[in-house]
Amino acid sequence: MASDFPRYERQVILPEIGRSGQQRLARARVLVIGAGALGTAALYYLAAAGVGTLGIADDDTLELHNLHRQILYTNDDIGRRKAEAAAERLAAFNPDISALPHPVRVTADNAVELINDYELVVDATDRLETKFLINDACARAGRPLVHAAVLGFEARVAVFDARTGPCLRCLFPSLPEVPALTCSEAGVLGAITGITGSLQALEAIKWLLADNGDDSGSGLETLLGRLWLLDGRTLQTRVIDLPRDPQCRICGQHPEDITLSTKRQPIAEITPRELAEYPNALLVDVREDYEWDAGHLPDAIHHPLSGLLEALPELPDSEHYVFYCAHGQRSLFAAKLFQDAGYKNVFSLAGGITACPASDIIA
Repeated sequence: MASDFPRYERQVILPEIGRSGQQRLARARVLVIGAGALGTAALYYLAAAGVGTLGIADDDTLELHNLHRQILYTNDDIGRRKAEAAAERLAAFNPDISALPHPVRVTADNAVELINDYELVVDATDRLETKFLINDACARAGRPLVHAAVLGFEARVAVFDARTGPCLRCLFPSLPEVPALTCSEAGVLGAITGITGSLQALEAIKWLLADNGDDSGSGLETLLGRLWLLDGRTLQTRVIDLPRDPQCRICGQHPEDITLSTKRQPIAEITPRELAEYPNALLVDVREDYEWDAGHLPDAIHHPLSGLLEALPELPDSEHYVFYCAHGQRSLFAAKLFQDAGYKNVFSLAGGITACPASDIIA
């Protein structure tokens, strides 16, 4: 039997897969949204297992700092679209499969149409608002979703299916007021993303096999209704039950009633041009030490976000407080921390220091 599939013979001999299971994988269509750290690990093992059609949705281009964790790429791919480079690499790795690049940003306008062409979705993105959008779009399209998130040494994986529940909004009903930190702001270890992306591939494969209609997939249990947690510092793992919320506004609705949106409650921001209107504002740089040393705004004080997450210092009295970072994400988070602590007239600098004129930056 295994000789029918020489590339896959080591997995075909598994009773949970067999010949019929391998045929099922060959017919499968899986969309991976995000071709970064999680996505490249998941794509690699989905392609290796012989999943017949892999869609790759990502509008980003490869940068040097991606290479420590995004395993499908090489230095020669720097500057290329990730979706296209990943599709090319996977096609060369396994000519049995079809790798379809979608070099687009997944939005409320195109998510359902894109997802409808596939039977299962793997969320390998790193922004919480995008994860909510993908969750809601999968619910609208009636597709199962393999969810994951990583930050630093920590990771989580779950399988959602809004047709039976639970979904991501059973865990987090709504977006927080400020964007959650991403790997670009808080850091991440490549090995953690490799473990987590590989686990996403495993969950997708188990789901596809269990949907085969025969004995293949027997004995395989996905993470549907459960949440897997990893602390890579100690290698402690937990799997906790995730019940469906009967009041969930997504998996508790009819699919046609689901509205897609990535809006969140805004936090006050000002632009570098508007900053001139607040000459006495206290500027707070929340970047890390090496970023501060490379250049900062005049008269700013320095409180790295990594320290603010442990304890908030007492800031000097000021009529206005303006927090800034490199691009305006970490500063939103910091501004919210101080606003919640009772500080008034708190702002985040839109676009961060990179939006400021070079002449305003001192070393």
